[in-house]
Amino acid sequence: MIRLLLSNHILITGIAAWGISQFLKIIIYTIINREFVLERLFGDGGMPSSHSATVTSVAIASGRVCGWDSPVFAVAVIVAIIVMHDAMGVRLETGKQAKAINEIIEHLLTSDDVDLTPDKVLKEFVGHTPLQVAVGFLLGVIVAMAAGL
Repeated sequence: MIRLLLSNHILITGIAAWGISQFLKIIIYTIINREFVLERLFGDGGMPSSHSATVTSVAIASGRVCGWDSPVFAVAVIVAIIVMHDAMGVRLETGKQAKAINEIIEHLLTSDDVDLTPDKVLKEFVGHTPLQVAVGFLLGVIVAMAAGL
């Protein structure tokens, strides 16, 4: 079973794209913010979009392995489009709302007559800007092409 999974070039390409993008994400975050945050290695959001890199590399690897006219490639492309659209839409807006709510909570915490605890902070890194998705897409293309399938 494990040997079969490890010989699945499409799966390995997707995992490689995800790993590379997460590694780049922590480097970029550290350079821009001048602080190392290990959570960025496994967290959502940020540059580049690991979701976009993963689904793009899987789609391209599917086309190269199964054929550009195969049902597998067609499904992979549709899933990739949905994931990238969602990352820039609903998930990006969710992150903006979380940031606004966190600011309200922070303001309320400084007020003496409100009894809130700071553990109610929402996760702000959940979505992606179009640039982050585009860079993730390009990274996915590069990883899939470099895989040499």
